[in-house]
Amino acid sequence: MSEVFTEKQKKVGHMRRNRTIVNTVVYIVLVVLCVIWLYPIVWIILNAFRCEYNNQGKLIGIVVSNYIPARFGFDNFRKLFTETLFAQQFLNTVIVAIFSCILSTLLTLATAYVMSKIKFRMRKPFMNLAMILGLFPGFMSMIAIYFILKALGLTQTLFALILCYSAGAGLGFYVAKGFFDTVPNALVESAKLDGATQAQIFARVVLPLSKPIIIYTALLAFTGPWMDFIFARVILGQQNVELHTVAVGLYYMLYDAKADGNVFTVFAAGCVCVAVPIVTLFLCMQKYYIEGATAGAVKG
Repeated sequence: MSEVFTEKQKKVGHMRRNRTIVNTVVYIVLVVLCVIWLYPIVWIILNAFRCEYNNQGKLIGIVVSNYIPARFGFDNFRKLFTETLFAQQFLNTVIVAIFSCILSTLLTLATAYVMSKIKFRMRKPFMNLAMILGLFPGFMSMIAIYFILKALGLTQTLFALILCYSAGAGLGFYVAKGFFDTVPNALVESAKLDGATQAQIFARVVLPLSKPIIIYTALLAFTGPWMDFIFARVILGQQNVELHTVAVGLYYMLYDAKADGNVFTVFAAGCVCVAVPIVTLFLCMQKYYIEGATAGAVKG
């Protein structure tokens, strides 16, 4: 018995050592990945607050010799808002993102409710078609969308950008549908017996129970237009700089032929200003975001 007990102890000790080794390797890999992911972010933030001047009194752009700035300040932000069109471009982005968020959220949730709670002919083929279309990246249709908007006279307008972002939002209904599938059908049937229409059931019964998926859908619908570059650049064009969003404006700020190395710190300040709203939203809404993502992951 003692030999058997000793053998079991050896096996347990061997398993613990293997688990410790595996955990150590995993933690090392995670730490390395965190450093790789965080390094560019920290570098951008440090350069955004870098306030070092040369002998001519001009702000120094990229300084390779010292990673940590010798002097911190808000001079780059002041220059960003006073000497560039970033303020107007930031306002354009806010307008596009808010209206796109509202329209996209309404379309996505309404489509998800129909697919989840209303049974009709061709429902399954439509869901399969939506899934297939979702496999293709959106920029594949960019040229076709541009010529359609051009034929309608809607190019180089913020309305065209809002229309582009929100028109196809209904095809991304799968996560919201998975959430609505968890809402008991008995509630819907009870509302029907009381004489409620489908619109009333959707607005007064289902939506009040769906706060996590509403926030999840709204966050995704907001971050897409906020960070998009490809569609904004193609639809708005290069000449109308007063209509540019922040992504396009920062691109031309950095890669303009007249730009020099000193503009990089101003560019970094713009990157920080762009990131603040998104980070704030996710920090405030992360609880509901996770609930909506996990609840909507069930099989419908």
